[in-house]
Amino acid sequence: RNPLADKRVDADLVKRLFTTDGPNRLWLTDVTEHPTREGKVYCCVVLDCFARTAVGRSFSTINDTALVSRAVSQAHHSRERDGATVMHSDHGANFTSWGFSENLRQWELTASLGSVGDCFDNAAMETFWGRMQTELLDRKRTWQTVIELVTAMNGWLDFYNGKRRHSYTGYMSPDAYEVLWNDISNPLLFT
Repeated sequence: RNPLADKRVDADLVKRLFTTDGPNRLWLTDVTEHPTREGKVYCCVVLDCFARTAVGRSFSTINDTALVSRAVSQAHHSRERDGATVMHSDHGANFTSWGFSENLRQWELTASLGSVGDCFDNAAMETFWGRMQTELLDRKRTWQTVIELVTAMNGWLDFYNGKRRHSYTGYMSPDAYEVLWNDISNPLLFT
């Protein structure tokens, strides 16, 4: 059982400790925006702190509760969990809305909110956005269309999970780190 899941719903349950002993214990989420000639693209990602895996993503030209709910829904439906997952975010309107809170309750996710205006309370997520900014977004001076940018972001997220190595995971990709953890945690018994 996840000890973080037994605390108050509106508290900061993470306290800047972005490590866990297994997958799906602590998820972080946030929204970033980037311009194109057609207008802004908003991207919401859900990051599993264990291997830094991007487990949910959503894109829109509107920054609203539906954007963040789609990303968390994708994470919820794509991962096997025991119901003891903490969902940590900032105090953005999307994450404090009644609709989002109801979705978290329905999906058995425990809400955790960092303090207002303090980027360090979601530092692992901010680091993730910094990598995307440096490795993808800053490489092209102007993105022409929403489709072009969303396609590039999706491709980078696939690369990030499957191939990008991290010092945090012993220079393995998030996907490879989780596979190794699953192999070690669930050894096959030969008789």
